Amino acid sequence: MPSGAPPAAERQPALPGEYVEQGIASWYGVPFDGHRTSNGEIYDMHQFTAAHRTLPFGAIVRVTNLRNGKQTEVRINDRGPFVADRVIDLSLSAAQAIDMVGPGTAPVRLEMIAGSSPLVGFFGVQVGAFQLEENAERLRARLAMSYSPVSIALYDSPNGLFYRVRVGRLPSEAAARDLASELQSNEQLTTFVVRLDD
Repeated sequence: MPSGAPPAAERQPALPGEYVEQGIASWYGVPFDGHRTSNGEIYDMHQFTAAHRTLPFGAIVRVTNLRNGKQTEVRINDRGPFVADRVIDLSLSAAQAIDMVGPGTAPVRLEMIAGSSPLVGFFGVQVGAFQLEENAERLRARLAMSYSPVSIALYDSPNGLFYRVRVGRLPSEAAARDLASELQSNEQLTTFVVRLDD
């Protein structure tokens, strides 16, 4: 995490038709370009798209670089970033539009301007991503003794296949955040609240 970055992401309550979030943006290009995104599309770093952990696929988000006031609009088609305190991963073109390619990250404000309600859907907590299936299965089995459901989702990355361990299937992001806090406290796990797209 770069020094001088704001601490945790700040999230305002989502109201129907209104969603505002502040935090750190990053961007991704090669080697992800040409690989499949979480919604099944082929990632094109020259399109104005982005990865977000909980906004619905197809949502249109206005991204403002809080360092320089520059704005761009992106369509959510992927999941991520899975790095603490980062709220969105922009395509190369979107990052260029707000002058954040050089620094690599920037403090941003996100405003959802179109798409289905961010409140509707199911949410879970990602607690690990492993390249060895047996490691993912070991964590899944351990957590399944205390939590349900615990599932493994496959992710075909440029660095190979990853097995993502996810806990819960909850009807709100707030409930998933409560579960994430419980998992951090009781299991000492790094957690990310995610929208369950299946």
